[in-house]
Amino acid sequence: MAEIKLVDVSIRDGNQSLWGATGLNTAQILEIAGAMERVGFHACDFTSSTTMAVAIRYFQNNPWERIKRMRAAMPSVPLQFITTGLRFVAWQQADPEFMRLAYRRLQMAGIRRFIVLDPMHDADAVIEAARIIKEEGDADVMGALTFTLSDIHTDEFYAEFAGKLAKSNHVDLFYLKDPSGLMSPDRVRTLAPAVKAAIGAKPLEIHAHCTIGYGPLTSLAAADLGIIDAVHVGVGPLGDGSSLPEATRMVANLREAGHTVDVNDKALATVKDYWTRLATAEGLPFGKPQSFDASFLRHQIAGGVMTTTKRQLEELNLGHKFNEVIDETERVRAELGYPIMVTPFPQMVMSQALFNVIGTKRYGQVSDQVIRYVMGKFGRPTSPVDDAVKQTILDRPRVKELEVEPMFPAYKDLRKQFGENMDDEEFLFRAVMPEEQVDAMLAAGRSRATYTPEAAPIFNLLKQLAARPDAPDIAVERPGFRMALHKGAGLA
Repeated sequence: MAEIKLVDVSIRDGNQSLWGATGLNTAQILEIAGAMERVGFHACDFTSSTTMAVAIRYFQNNPWERIKRMRAAMPSVPLQFITTGLRFVAWQQADPEFMRLAYRRLQMAGIRRFIVLDPMHDADAVIEAARIIKEEGDADVMGALTFTLSDIHTDEFYAEFAGKLAKSNHVDLFYLKDPSGLMSPDRVRTLAPAVKAAIGAKPLEIHAHCTIGYGPLTSLAAADLGIIDAVHVGVGPLGDGSSLPEATRMVANLREAGHTVDVNDKALATVKDYWTRLATAEGLPFGKPQSFDASFLRHQIAGGVMTTTKRQLEELNLGHKFNEVIDETERVRAELGYPIMVTPFPQMVMSQALFNVIGTKRYGQVSDQVIRYVMGKFGRPTSPVDDAVKQTILDRPRVKELEVEPMFPAYKDLRKQFGENMDDEEFLFRAVMPEEQVDAMLAAGRSRATYTPEAAPIFNLLKQLAARPDAPDIAVERPGFRMALHKGAGLA
């Protein structure tokens, strides 16, 4: 049987899938870094420009500091960054020289693996981003084969796309990325061999979400083929649910199937225990094994987007329209050329379906994002947009306004705006984020390096008490513990 490596997605994808990307701050991550280093992970899916922005916006944590300190704490585990190509924080395509600087600084900080994902599977766009990354450092570049179900996305489609990327010296390895958990064990048994034949000796990994229950079974089926180098997993409460297969169970199942998984089981148990204690202390949800739901194979809507839409309909007293919106989502996706349902496309497609259902006519109301998509500002759609729908969308005054909207500023103009001598790391965020958020991050200073889950409820209580000026003297007691809070006097 095969030797299978593990890629841990807990900090980035698991956190994003289950905790809205806001579940972890720098101290919480650094606290467990030593144990993660000992596990023997092949790589750690660590961050993206989106999660870097979240670190600033919600925690006032410096993302550059976070990468550097994690790299120092985990020197043998490559930290991974996922990107959609020439974009940083905003979905608007950035100046290539701006992205060149971003990729250079990311590698200088400690990123050793980049995933380049183009939702439209534009090979030229992926190769261009990979070339820039390689010219700015020596990190590995992994091409994403983002899975979806449509008449267009056949095994042959993915093999052809992978083959184009494999010819580039700038793309080192590949993975089958199934963000919606739609890939069945039967499908991976035909898809993975077709892709492997196209990429030759370059490694292939499997990244199968568990949204409808397929993830663990599909990952095992892929491993059994003997052509998969690594399986992506989440640890403890950061696995299962809409995340990736839970690590300890996946290791057990792989070994039961006769595969070799060379990890330190004791260290893995320590990591699982830590995330469990953190989730309990912070009131964060645990990923749970999912029951199979065949409806997802049809509408392909992510669970979070579906929940939000259902709530919005109920707030409008239109909850009875929910099933109609689901059916319309499938129709809209086909008309828009089958965009893969990864951010921001699920939000676009389902919002348009909602407008079509509650409006007086289909496509009577269209968001700017959908207009930009049809105009090609998000790249070339994999399949052409329906001609009638395209004409309906583009035949409106708003199109002319969006045609002349400002593009991402040129790198040299941004440098003039923020000062030629501004530190590169600060400059990259000043250029794309609100000024006050970057100011707050810099004012907060260096992040803490320690976190104790059991102390979290106490700190949360102190924050709540501090917000109550009407309670100057408060005492909290339980067996073996007493805390007294006196206004102006601190703790006693």
